[in-house]
Amino acid sequence: MIARIAGCVAVALALPAFAGPPHEAMGARKSFSPYRVHNLSSLGGTDGSGNSINNQSLVAGYSTVEGDTARHATLWLYGFKFDLGTLGGPNSNVAWPVKNTRGLIAGIAQTSMPEPLGENWSCSAFFAPSTSTGYICLGVVWENGQIRALPTLGGFNGFATGANDKRQIVGWAENTVDDPTCIPPQRRQFRAVLWGPGEDEMRELPPLPGDSTSAATAINDKGQVVGISGACGTAVGAVSAEHAVIWEKGRVKEIGDLGGVAWNTPMAINERGDVVGFSNVSAEDGDAFNAQAFLWTREKGIRGLGTLPGDSMSQALGINERRQIVGLSCTAGFASCRAFIWENGVMRDLNELVEPGYADHFYTANDINDDGEITGQAVLAETQGNVAYLAIPTKHRGKSSHSASRSHAATPLPAAVRQELLQQLGLSQARFAK
Repeated sequence: MIARIAGCVAVALALPAFAGPPHEAMGARKSFSPYRVHNLSSLGGTDGSGNSINNQSLVAGYSTVEGDTARHATLWLYGFKFDLGTLGGPNSNVAWPVKNTRGLIAGIAQTSMPEPLGENWSCSAFFAPSTSTGYICLGVVWENGQIRALPTLGGFNGFATGANDKRQIVGWAENTVDDPTCIPPQRRQFRAVLWGPGEDEMRELPPLPGDSTSAATAINDKGQVVGISGACGTAVGAVSAEHAVIWEKGRVKEIGDLGGVAWNTPMAINERGDVVGFSNVSAEDGDAFNAQAFLWTREKGIRGLGTLPGDSMSQALGINERRQIVGLSCTAGFASCRAFIWENGVMRDLNELVEPGYADHFYTANDINDDGEITGQAVLAETQGNVAYLAIPTKHRGKSSHSASRSHAATPLPAAVRQELLQQLGLSQARFAK
């Protein structure tokens, strides 16, 4: 099966990437394409998510296996799906946008080895709840038909997020230091890591002075890396994301926030160096989640993108070269959420832009490529299960364009879907800002 993946990737790489008009040429025109939507089939379970799409239209993310006892990293390509497998444990996932177009996919996978310290580790937020802990989890790459574990900094666990076309991979890994800023069951300190381009190459990316931990979330082909710096915490957001940072030319620099002291998290960077993510909006929130989407540019610094009408929280998750931004916008406590696309200063509900006939509800838009194709997660109208989707803008394909008129302003999330969002942020037992 892995050999088939390599062949499909090779076919995809032979196809020309769409070269869209530059952002400057678009001016202040507030236009949005209607989208033709394809739900992507699962590996037998009822839960799936598209988390990454590159310029060859390869969608990667996860799907649950039959019985929903485990999530496996999954690749979708032109109607075909491929199980990317694990390191011997139950779960794996491509949890972040991976922009590599040369046959390399980065993600996380459990081994069959028990976790000796009893830590939950960062990976547990992205795995099936019933099997999310108990095993060592490592950052991995899938390349040349093989899965390969990435080394740590001496500790047991690691996490890989993004990869560029120069075979550089970023993420974070544990070292051997018992960090007093960790919140049990987390014990070990972790630091941002840059792996590659050689298989034996790795480099630690330090936190800001005074911080104990760091994590890298995305990298572009220029080698610019973005991520977080802060305290250890639970190894999932919150105080570990006290500062949003960028590493370039061997130095780490803070890029700012929207006023909060936690959850200041870059999620993606394009080739222009534009960064998107989310940030708490008030220091009074402390480490309670009350974040909104942001865009950072070198020219204008950081600015909030707001929310869709009626919502109070948002997260920007992906960006392309045109500065089209995608993410999700939610009411308090994630009671209801909607996928959005932001362009030229305007945020729109993606649900309102699909062609007629599509009945399911987009609650996340996780990534967007330079052709404007979007992937994310939708709730099925009939079963209330989760499904990965691919949304293709029709006006770039020579199709007739007309937008749907349906409204999803107050669509409550099913309990299982809401719990998944909370799990990814480590908020299952946490309080929200009032």
